[in-house]
Amino acid sequence: MRVLAAMSGGVDSAVAAARARDAGHDVTGVHLALARNPQTFRTGARGCCTLEDSRDARRAADVIGIPFYVWDMAEEFHDSVVDDFVSEYAAGRTPNPCLRCNEKIKFTAVLDRAVALGFDAVVTGHHARLGPDGLLRRSVDLPKDQSYVLAVLTRAQLDRSVFPLGDSTKEQVRAEAAARGLAVADKPDSHDICFISDGDTRGFLEKRLGAAPGDIVDGRTGERIGSHNGAYGFTVGQRKGLDLRVPAADGRPRYVLSITPVSNTVTVGPREDLEVDVVTASRPIWHDESSAVSCEVQLRAHGEVVPASVSVNSDELVASLGSPARGVAAGQAIVAYRPDPGGDIVLGSATITAGSRASAHA
Repeated sequence: MRVLAAMSGGVDSAVAAARARDAGHDVTGVHLALARNPQTFRTGARGCCTLEDSRDARRAADVIGIPFYVWDMAEEFHDSVVDDFVSEYAAGRTPNPCLRCNEKIKFTAVLDRAVALGFDAVVTGHHARLGPDGLLRRSVDLPKDQSYVLAVLTRAQLDRSVFPLGDSTKEQVRAEAAARGLAVADKPDSHDICFISDGDTRGFLEKRLGAAPGDIVDGRTGERIGSHNGAYGFTVGQRKGLDLRVPAADGRPRYVLSITPVSNTVTVGPREDLEVDVVTASRPIWHDESSAVSCEVQLRAHGEVVPASVSVNSDELVASLGSPARGVAAGQAIVAYRPDPGGDIVLGSATITAGSRASAHA
């Protein structure tokens, strides 16, 4: 095939491009310039998208022996990922920008452009597998598995995707990069949110949304027990940084239970009040033939899997959990998996809108 290899400047995408070439494909490397100011998106191991990353990708392409280009997609990235991130927090939800980047940039904007230029597929360094049946599966390296953030891909997008690293561990990838003479073999992985290089999400949001003081209230009594400078600085399940002025009567810690942007209120309570066993979600992408399945679901990136009964239609996915889950935040993805000897298969995904207790529906 004639394939376009997305090269971030890291070790994974470099080895993925090299493996694609070794497999006999006609490979062209491309680095996505996503930062409006490419000097600002990396601090140590945090972030990405700097001139350093572009140069590392180019050097890797030279060693592999493939053509290389840089595509400026900063405006698309800012509009589809950064602005979405800010607006989702402003609406009281907790977005996953990596998932959104895969959906809107790497496998929509880039894939569409690649197909228009005559490429058959896009190659990336994601740790996930596509089986002979074309179904997305978890990586063999479960701590590095990225199938969760790829679960937003449609059948048509998966059919034009290649993930060469899914059968390897990260240690094996680094060893292979060193053996190939790739300078990125020991380059640290980027962490957290790539466009917030200092890791200060609350500070990033405050610069864009401004201070918006409001109340923190007790979910059981309705009592005002603290204040905040912006409800967007919190997420469901959060314990640290609440700065509560009234201690709980039982002395136990309290957690964020909900965020209400209309009243600018953050509601907190004990850990058990976070428990939900019914999750509803919108915009489902579903690959299984059945619209009602018993499976496992993952409710956040690198979160634990929970057994569930899932029903789905064109507009909504509803999961009845086999055991309660805590910290279920609107805006995150719910991803359904079917255990399989060849690796857990992604059945589909949707964007979480709410979590509740089954007793509330009785």
